[in-house]
Amino acid sequence: MSFSDDEIERYARHLVLGEIGGPGQQRLKAARVAIVGLGGVGAPAALYLAAAGVGSLRLIDHDTVGLSNLQRQIAFSEQDVGDLKVEAGATRLTGLNAHVGLETGAERLTPDNAAWLLEGCDVVVDGTDDFETRFAVNAACVAGRIPLVSGALGRWSGQVGVFAGRPCYRCLVAEAPPDAETCARVGVVGALAGVVGAMAALEAIKLVTGAGEALAGRLLIYDGLAGTARTVAVAPDPGCPVCA
Repeated sequence: MSFSDDEIERYARHLVLGEIGGPGQQRLKAARVAIVGLGGVGAPAALYLAAAGVGSLRLIDHDTVGLSNLQRQIAFSEQDVGDLKVEAGATRLTGLNAHVGLETGAERLTPDNAAWLLEGCDVVVDGTDDFETRFAVNAACVAGRIPLVSGALGRWSGQVGVFAGRPCYRCLVAEAPPDAETCARVGVVGALAGVVGAMAALEAIKLVTGAGEALAGRLLIYDGLAGTARTVAVAPDPGCPVCA
C-alpha cells in the first residue's frame, strides 16, 4: 500500500516514529474503526483518528447536535445544531482529512443490530453514555472478536479501558447501576471530554499499529480535579454472561 506525496507530508511525524513508521501507517490506512456515540468521548476521538490516517471510520449515532453539546463535543459548530451528529461529523472529518473514508449509521445501536453495524471493523471505540448500549456493543465485540476501547466520563473524572476477549466490559460492569449518573444530570467539565477522547483514540491507534502496550484488561482512571491517574486490572468474571 503506497502513500501519495500529500500523505507522506501529512503523516511525517508518524513515519519517523520508530513504533509506527511506514508499516504502522499502512496498517492505519487499511483499518476500519467504528465509533459508537459521537458525543463527548467519540467526537474528539474521531478527530484524532481521522487526523492519524485511519482508512475508514464508521460513525454510529442516532442523535442530533444540540447547543449544549458544543461545550465539549468539539467536532461540531453552531451551524450544525439540529443536524444529525453522524452527518455533521462526517463533514467535519472530511474537511480535516479527505483521505479518510466515512461511513455513517444514523440509528441507535441495539442488541438486534449491533452485530451488523460493527461487522468488518478492526477496532470499536464506545463513547456512549447508557449501559444498555454499552452492553450491546460489548456483546457484539466479544462475538465478533473485535477489540473494544471503552471511554466514559462525568463531573471531573473519566476512564478508558480496552477489552479484547476476556475480561470483557461486562466483567467490569455486571449490571447497569440503578442510580447511574449521566452528564446531563450531574454535569461534566468540557475539557475532560478531550482528555478521555484523546486517550481512547490513542488506545485505538496502538491496537491497530501494534505499538506499545494497550490497556487490555486494564482500566485507566483519570481524576481531573486532582490531576492524577491510576491504572487498575480488570479480572475476568467466571460468571460473566458474555465471555465466561
